[in-house]
Amino acid sequence: MKFRNILPLTILLSVSSVLHAEEGGSGHYLPGSMSSFVDGVPTDETFIARYNLLYYEGDIDLLAPLPFAGLTAAGAEARSLANGLTLLWRPPLDLGERWSYAMSTTIPYVTMDVSATVAGRRVSSRLDGIGDIVLMPLMLNYNVSKDFNINGRVGVYAPTGRYEVGRLANTGKNFWTVEPTLGLMYFGQENGIEASLFSGLDLNAENEDTHYKSGAQFHLDGTLAQHLPILGGLAGLGVNGYWYEQVTGDSGTGANFGSFEGQTAGLGPVFSFAKKLGDLDLIAEVKWLHEMETQRRLEGDYLWLKFVLKF
Repeated sequence: MKFRNILPLTILLSVSSVLHAEEGGSGHYLPGSMSSFVDGVPTDETFIARYNLLYYEGDIDLLAPLPFAGLTAAGAEARSLANGLTLLWRPPLDLGERWSYAMSTTIPYVTMDVSATVAGRRVSSRLDGIGDIVLMPLMLNYNVSKDFNINGRVGVYAPTGRYEVGRLANTGKNFWTVEPTLGLMYFGQENGIEASLFSGLDLNAENEDTHYKSGAQFHLDGTLAQHLPILGGLAGLGVNGYWYEQVTGDSGTGANFGSFEGQTAGLGPVFSFAKKLGDLDLIAEVKWLHEMETQRRLEGDYLWLKFVLKF
């Protein structure tokens, strides 16, 4: 398989409600959901299905409080297992020689397990169900050259997950988020070097049940990897990382912690493999992200597993 054949095999998945600052110590942004060539915008007409598995486990210092669904919770510990299906269509729409357009939707199923100290006693909560669905009606790509692409997209997170005031574990956030993202992707057709960088900004509406409005969050995700032909396909090995910072404070009558701006960063290895299977193209990617330099958020580890099929 040539390098140029795997560059379009891409889509976005964001499965919601893994606990991190903001209300509940988390927002809709998930580190690693967009960070490599797997997450670009297809350049040719295609239909793509992608399955993602995400496991997260993290905690926060026993004395550090977080706002959870109207509660004040200290020493929170959380585990999340999320399965998501993304369907992406790049229609036969002619926008010019270098431009392409696509759209996608993602349906996540999330299992949450949270424990924390509330009002002086240890409380545990577990819940599973549909998470917040992600709609991406606008995905644009500009093909600068055979090795370099620029893409932009706007994602909308709908509050479709289960939510209840006073419950630690919820599969939804109970507010809308709009997330514009810009991606820069270099993938050398001759040298197999990948250098991808995605920057995004999450703009959140107010949670009407708690009257809490989480501030805007800026994030950067990137991957640096080397891809080589092996076993009839292409194998990639490299490093991925991210930086997250809340750039405006929380607000609303329910924001009892004040601005409560958080930040964190993560780093870890990534491995991918791409191969043709008859008329189909397959990409698999596995990666680990270890959080560090964390403030006012849970700190832990992300494990991603992604499977992409291009029809």
